[in-house]
Amino acid sequence: MPLHRLSSVTIGVPDPAGTAPYYTELGLRQDADGWFTTRDGGRQLRIVPAPTRRLVEMRIGADDPGDLAAAAARLHRMGVPATTGPGDRLTAADPVTGARAVLQVEPRAVPPATPPTPYNGPGREERTAGRAPGILRPGRVRPSKLGHAVLGTPDPRTTAAFFGDGLGFKVSDSLGDAGAFLRCTTDHHNILVLAAPVPFLHHTSWQVDDVDDIGRGAMAMLEDHPERHIWGFGRHHIGSNFFWYLKDPAGNFTEYYSDMDCIVDDQLWDPEVFDVNESFFSWGQPPPPSWIAPEDLAALMTGAHTAA
Repeated sequence: MPLHRLSSVTIGVPDPAGTAPYYTELGLRQDADGWFTTRDGGRQLRIVPAPTRRLVEMRIGADDPGDLAAAAARLHRMGVPATTGPGDRLTAADPVTGARAVLQVEPRAVPPATPPTPYNGPGREERTAGRAPGILRPGRVRPSKLGHAVLGTPDPRTTAAFFGDGLGFKVSDSLGDAGAFLRCTTDHHNILVLAAPVPFLHHTSWQVDDVDDIGRGAMAMLEDHPERHIWGFGRHHIGSNFFWYLKDPAGNFTEYYSDMDCIVDDQLWDPEVFDVNESFFSWGQPPPPSWIAPEDLAALMTGAHTAA
């Protein structure tokens, strides 16, 4: 596909200064200009002021200017305004949520290869001369990259069409009228548009090396802040990834994840339609009501500030 990377997200919150330390604890590093970097993905998060928490911008890597021109033509046919520049960029906003998408020409990233975690199993002795590395790793977990964002929208079909028919994302799986999982990389999804009464950012998701780092990262985040826990540990059905969800001071959820489905050949993947109430997890505790409908949803609907 001509799109190849979820480069970054910009999120808006009422109190950026009060929210930023959470993301350094999550394992991101903050540059002098405020951008947060992942281990392998570079500058992938920016936090800016906003009256309520929301997805402000998503930047997506494309191969060449022709890909931007093709997206501009599709958006024009849909009646969605788009602007070009500066440089090899195309900018357009979802007509429902106002979330801005920036397609930018950039080289394809080649993440460094990491050796698989040596897990033993029946008839599979991969670790025979030492303790499991997951219990010996020093230091805090650092996410390798930004994986996806989940955007609440009052009109998921229109928002999905903006990202899919307009920008060029592909549909991996669907929730029917309730939403769609869309990808701009080989990951199962890079954005989930999810039916909601008001536009808001549900969560951002950050890839770590393996299931051990999900546990290590979440436990470190919860050590002095048990109120951050939302949902996990578990395994999703759609996307197949292991997960653990936490909450930042503004009310946005964050997800540590590993082992996401990858789609490298469209012909080998058949998108399915799932029931939103039955398909979010394969095992683990059921999602709490606050994950389905965040506790500040009423405040978001009235436009009230959501800072903790």
